Amino acid sequence: MPRAILFDLFGVIALPQTPDAKRRIEEIAGVEPEALWDAYWALRKPYDAGQPSAEYWAAVADRVGVRFTSETIRALIEADLASWTDVDPAMVSLLGELAGQERTLGLLSNIIADLVPVFEERHGPWLAHFDALTYSCAIGVAKPDHRAFEIAAEHLGVAPADCLFIDDTEVNVLAAREVGMRAEVFHSPDQARDLTAG
Repeated sequence: MPRAILFDLFGVIALPQTPDAKRRIEEIAGVEPEALWDAYWALRKPYDAGQPSAEYWAAVADRVGVRFTSETIRALIEADLASWTDVDPAMVSLLGELAGQERTLGLLSNIIADLVPVFEERHGPWLAHFDALTYSCAIGVAKPDHRAFEIAAEHLGVAPADCLFIDDTEVNVLAAREVGMRAEVFHSPDQARDLTAG
């Protein structure tokens, strides 16, 4: 049994953006959707590592060849934050079960700074199950940077080899394995339950 279980947040516990949420962002931006989302994801890594929101959206605008007004940027930030706050009840239930077994739990998330207080206010009760919350925006590095995994293990007080890491992105899983963690690609709550069974 691993001494600690380290979870990704988005795509594992938190749900992806819905089509309606994405359309809202597209409507506010007023640019061609494919170009918008290409820029949105291509420029996300510095944002996850702590770049201010207004700078990120200005960079997105520059990438797609437009300029967003400050009002548009504020609306984009608000819509983007709202699009990332839904969670999977089955995963929240699993976290409660694991916490009840006194398992050591950690969270390692690529998350922007403005989203942290929004997410914590909405989901504080189950986030309290974690022994350590490691956010990319707070540590200045994002997965799959090896340092992110090492810091998460340090926050839990264990060696990387003592961690089971679960993430929905293969590149992050491979990077976690490179630092010595046991790591698996997330597919479903039932699979996660099997992986974490003690």
